[in-house]
Amino acid sequence: MDSTPNCPECGCEHVYQDGSLWICPECTHEWGVNSTENSAAEDDAIRDANGNVLTDGDTVTVLKDLKVKGSSLVVKSGTKVKNIRLTNGSDGHNIDCKINGIGAMNLKSEFVKKA
Repeated sequence: MDSTPNCPECGCEHVYQDGSLWICPECTHEWGVNSTENSAAEDDAIRDANGNVLTDGDTVTVLKDLKVKGSSLVVKSGTKVKNIRLTNGSDGHNIDCKINGIGAMNLKSEFVKKA
């Protein structure tokens, strides 16, 4: 039986090995032959716009003005959000938080940076 893994990014089964790397021809993702489950868990970690891993309780800074859906309020760029909680939002909103003056809301990690 062939023990070729599927691509961890897109699930493609047409990956090939080049030296010590597996390469996916569809999404061009590359990963090590001896990758461990620990590195897979790191890949699943929620990261900010700069690639830093976020954890529950972190403080983040909003990078751009964000309109609040269903309201005329705007979360301004540079707003600090303390004590975030990470969620597994299916719509991409993976940060649960409370913002002063606005209240409880969800944010996407791509619009924040770790403070």
